[in-house]
Amino acid sequence: MTCAYLAFTSKGLALARKLAAAQPGAVARCGENGVTLANWTAAQFAQSDALVFVGAVGIAVRAIAPHCRSKATDPAVVVLDECGHFAIPLLSGHLGGANDLARRLAKACGAVPVITTATDANGVFAVDEWAKHQHCLVAEPARIKKVSSALLAGRTVRFASDWPIQGTPPAGVEPAGDAAQASFALTITPTMTSNALHIIPRIAVLGIGCKRGTPADKLADAFAAFCAETKLAPQSIAAAASIDLKKDELGLAEFGQKQSWPVTFYTADELRAVPGQFAHSDFVQSITGVDNVCERAAVLAADGPVWAHKWARDGVTFAVALRLFTPDWRWNDG
Repeated sequence: MTCAYLAFTSKGLALARKLAAAQPGAVARCGENGVTLANWTAAQFAQSDALVFVGAVGIAVRAIAPHCRSKATDPAVVVLDECGHFAIPLLSGHLGGANDLARRLAKACGAVPVITTATDANGVFAVDEWAKHQHCLVAEPARIKKVSSALLAGRTVRFASDWPIQGTPPAGVEPAGDAAQASFALTITPTMTSNALHIIPRIAVLGIGCKRGTPADKLADAFAAFCAETKLAPQSIAAAASIDLKKDELGLAEFGQKQSWPVTFYTADELRAVPGQFAHSDFVQSITGVDNVCERAAVLAADGPVWAHKWARDGVTFAVALRLFTPDWRWNDG
């Protein structure tokens, strides 16, 4: 988590530095070195995972108000008074991790974490916080309320999962006998006709092959078609991989950058050494020195099995392999 601390007094600055020693992040003081409240907040809202104000809650509220957009995208915001008595998460308590951050910061300075989200206050399972702890994305944030409201009202919610979940489900959470009846589902293939809250693990690696000079928009169009045909949630892709012959492909680089994927490149020797059964192409072998690029690259980068075998269209090939994923029922650091 990328944190940024802003203090307003010398006492607050000392506390901010103490907190940053426990939870690393850049420390600034308003009014020093050209730092202004408005500019600092705007910059950190755009680039940091968490903003920590050491000062009054009112100052922080006014500073962040123009920038708040969505619980799915806003960074965590936590406020501590300069004496270190209280740590108060203001924004993105669950998905942004502000509740957990407040607890860690409180522990670092002996403060009391003031957690006000209803599920936490009532000791009820928080599905969005659980998703974050499993390193997953929530596909439909508006549906979080439906699950949480049911649990807060004492009703049972049902879940479906494409993986076994370790541990015992929390109170009020039970497996769905029929996946179609699930209130939330852990999957990389969400059913678009379902009203369930879909929780998407970011465990997929996209192996890519393409003809020389393939533009980014052609790769993007092919990826959309690939996801539509395989039912894969695009949010599940965490990284991409290909052969080192593609390192200088501008279209591939642009495509990866737009998706915010790290792209790893392997030599033909490295790809040939990957164990397993893969689609064979004499043509690809003659050009690259290895019989298959997309499947082998995906498996090597993921260190896991092929989920979607070679898919080809208009000179583009894709395959997907999955990283190891072992979800459990832990949902907070409290």
